[in-house]
Amino acid sequence: MTTGVQWIDAADCFGLYRRMQITAIILAAGKGTRMKSALPKPLHAVGGRPMLAWSIDAAKAAGAQKIVTVLGPDSDAIQSWLDGAPFAIQHSQLGTGDAVAAARDTLGRNTGSGAATGSGAATGSGTALVMFADNPLVSAATLQDMAARIEAGAAITVGAFEALDPAGYGRVVRANDGTVSRIVEHRDATPDELTISLCNGGIMAVRLPLLFDLLDRVTNDNAKGEFYLTDIIGLAAGDGHRIDCAVVEMDEFIGVDSRHGQARAEAALQQRLRNAALDSGVTMQAPETVFLAADAVIERDVIIEPNVVIGSGCHIGEGSIIRAFSHLEGARLGACCIVGPYARLRPGTDAGNGVKIGNFVEIKNTRLDAGAKANHLTYLGDATIGSAANIGAGTITCNYDGFGKYRTLIGEGAFIGSNSALVAPVSIGARAIIGAGSTITSDVAEDSIAFTRTSLTEKEQAAAAFREKRITAKAAKTNAAKKE
Repeated sequence: MTTGVQWIDAADCFGLYRRMQITAIILAAGKGTRMKSALPKPLHAVGGRPMLAWSIDAAKAAGAQKIVTVLGPDSDAIQSWLDGAPFAIQHSQLGTGDAVAAARDTLGRNTGSGAATGSGAATGSGTALVMFADNPLVSAATLQDMAARIEAGAAITVGAFEALDPAGYGRVVRANDGTVSRIVEHRDATPDELTISLCNGGIMAVRLPLLFDLLDRVTNDNAKGEFYLTDIIGLAAGDGHRIDCAVVEMDEFIGVDSRHGQARAEAALQQRLRNAALDSGVTMQAPETVFLAADAVIERDVIIEPNVVIGSGCHIGEGSIIRAFSHLEGARLGACCIVGPYARLRPGTDAGNGVKIGNFVEIKNTRLDAGAKANHLTYLGDATIGSAANIGAGTITCNYDGFGKYRTLIGEGAFIGSNSALVAPVSIGARAIIGAGSTITSDVAEDSIAFTRTSLTEKEQAAAAFREKRITAKAAKTNAAKKE
């Protein structure tokens, strides 16, 4: 089971995909100044993934055959992240209509990638999904529904939501037959229109090439001097085109234009991920305290105790228990493992069935075979631990010498006594025993006992003499201070 938000059954959707030609235009040119960050807004993460990745993946899952991301002029970081995927540059940055128009030339190409230059009509047909890189929670199912309405004859589908408090949102004005007649911004709405609770989510599906025909008629005769994408609604309605409305949950249209918005989106996503995990047979004693990465895979009958973080790249096997205050990232666990409390599993942790990793244990880039145990206060880095090996409390693998990382190999059934230091590179043979408090710098053969010890020195009655000496010295110091 995966806690990912949206999964589409390819068999259910194959016929729809075969009929529809879908193009996605993802608007990512905003400067994001309210994020107050050196990182471009579309690359800020929600659920452990950049927001732009959410939009691209939703478009792909909805069946988009071509995806163009519209960027601003100073977008080298995003262009690098796109790694050759098609993009267009919105040089003028005069509103959402201008941003969509900037994608025209790139959409007109049959192949290739990079920024669009020049002007000209788009050659595409089918449906365009106009999306925003800062709306990471829009689902593929919603996008499919919007595109299917175009296939069924609508010219435009508007994504909308019912708001308990619609203040500040654009209102979706509908005719008696339920079709959309226009979208009006809050500041331009009449008193009657302000009573409308159906609000514009921003995302649209528009028939191609109608989208660009309408944009050619949009003007910037408004207070901001910008070209608004929403103006195509009134133009299309005036031409007699049918405009549908897809009403979905408000959470899908959470926009991220500040750290506050990012936090709201994260909270909404976490609730989805927790619900998906619970629905698939995962037990969470306090779900509101558990945080999950979107790509985490959690199998049935896993128990997750309070205050656990399961980060990106984790796979937790059936019947495992993650105890309170543990933090996992890039870790794979087999079935029936027990982790924590207060354990930290870092990337590269790979545990077989029945492994036990206890309190205050940190593991990195280490394989633990079935039944291995490290129950307390241990660091295992760059190691391979054989099946049924027991790692005593306070053991560390000394894997780094300031210049390079080295591996420790511990054979099956080996017993490592408490407070041992294994100085890598070193190999401990199968069923070997390492005495408590040892520092091991050389390989140990299988079935051997190895330990390092110094001779015990005992001075009878020395403790009493030491205490008397210290008490006398402390008293003398106190008396001297009083005289001063």
